[in-house]
Amino acid sequence: QAQLVESGGGLVQPGGSLRLSCAASGSYYSIYGMGWYRQAPGKQRELVAVITSGGSPNYADSVKGRFTISRDNAKNTVYLQMNSLKPEDPAVYYCDADVALYVGARRRDYWGEGTLVTVSS
Repeated sequence: QAQLVESGGGLVQPGGSLRLSCAASGSYYSIYGMGWYRQAPGKQRELVAVITSGGSPNYADSVKGRFTISRDNAKNTVYLQMNSLKPEDPAVYYCDADVALYVGARRRDYWGEGTLVTVSS
């Protein structure tokens, strides 16, 4: 199976920057799409950004122009560079990956435990 571990969350001032990382490990055949979701208290979990295995990104409208998703396939790691952070950005950010555990297996979603991002002065 695959495990995803997020890191890089913390406290940052409005307008500041933060970089999140998510590393995949375990026993699997291949990782396809990877992405980031976030969930604030009392709100639904929402898509932030996704990226294909070929490096094509897609962003939620709320973060376009401020966040950048990237990945290093050799390290099985996806990143989220967050710039110009706003008061509405604080949330628990979750990493997601589409994983095939063996040759011929169906793709399945795996999730990390989440990392907390706080924006405060």
